[in-house]
Amino acid sequence: MPGAGGEPGARRSNLTNNNERSLAVAGRRVPTVVVLGMAALAASWLGIVYFAEPWGRLAGSGMDARCYWVPTLSDPYLHSTWTEQIAYPYSPAFLQLLEPIRWLPWQAFMAVWAAILMAAMVYLTGPRLILLGLAFFGLMEIWGGNIELLVALAIVVGFRWPAAWSFVLLTKITPGIGLLWFVVRREWRSLAIAVAATGVVVALSYALMPDAWRIWPQVLVNNAGKNGTWAAVPIPFVIRLPFAVLLVVWGARTNRRWTVPVSAMLALPALWYGGLSIMLATLPLLGARSWTDVRRVASQGRSEFEALAASAHWPGRGRTSAKSIHGAD
Repeated sequence: MPGAGGEPGARRSNLTNNNERSLAVAGRRVPTVVVLGMAALAASWLGIVYFAEPWGRLAGSGMDARCYWVPTLSDPYLHSTWTEQIAYPYSPAFLQLLEPIRWLPWQAFMAVWAAILMAAMVYLTGPRLILLGLAFFGLMEIWGGNIELLVALAIVVGFRWPAAWSFVLLTKITPGIGLLWFVVRREWRSLAIAVAATGVVVALSYALMPDAWRIWPQVLVNNAGKNGTWAAVPIPFVIRLPFAVLLVVWGARTNRRWTVPVSAMLALPALWYGGLSIMLATLPLLGARSWTDVRRVASQGRSEFEALAASAHWPGRGRTSAKSIHGAD
């Protein structure tokens, strides 16, 4: 499979091409799939805002986002056990970052927050794959209001601006296993930038909320080893972590950037079903910006898997030349 995001499909800037069905919108031709995607996005946003009140209703929105709106800066860890309905286990820095919109009434906060998450998803999918993003756990994630799509965005952006990894390290923490990419490839400058940026954020945040920073390590200790609720994939963290490490190390050695978000997803403290949306980060890293690109990537992936299987040393079978394995890179 392609290892980087520099595929031709990722560089297309024209809104339509001759092979796409399109609709006339405001005097210009827009791909039908883009129109449908934007319409689905708008309808989803309206539904999320409407079902945010009253909070706690059946199928209500913002079940996770409420955890970021309720805590106070004076006592952020009053509810910090992550299996509680309202629990804030992230660093004080994330709460400080959200402070400008946390002053809003709940429903208005949810409107802004959902729009932020949708913008992150569209960055990952591009306009042509919005429907795919919503279907592949994106809508579930945005409806609940968790931050996995922002984690995915930070990972993608982090290849160019490693400081973005500070967001991952100061929220979900364990998906920071993706930094092994820089270690294995000996990209020490990028690793240093990620660590230094995190340190700067911690220092600034600590200056404003020293007591909260003293409490946060104990919050992490108290939550360690706790599995997710019914809304999480029932595979314990200790089982998933070794696979996450092996995957990102293999990806770094073979120049497959898409392995970083997948390993980060596997390394989530609890693998909520909405957390599977992190895999949308593989789209820009594989150069998949249209359905044609998705089919191309799937075909290349299938071919590579078949080559890997054929080259394996099965009893009674010869080994195929390894040259076919990396042909897509």
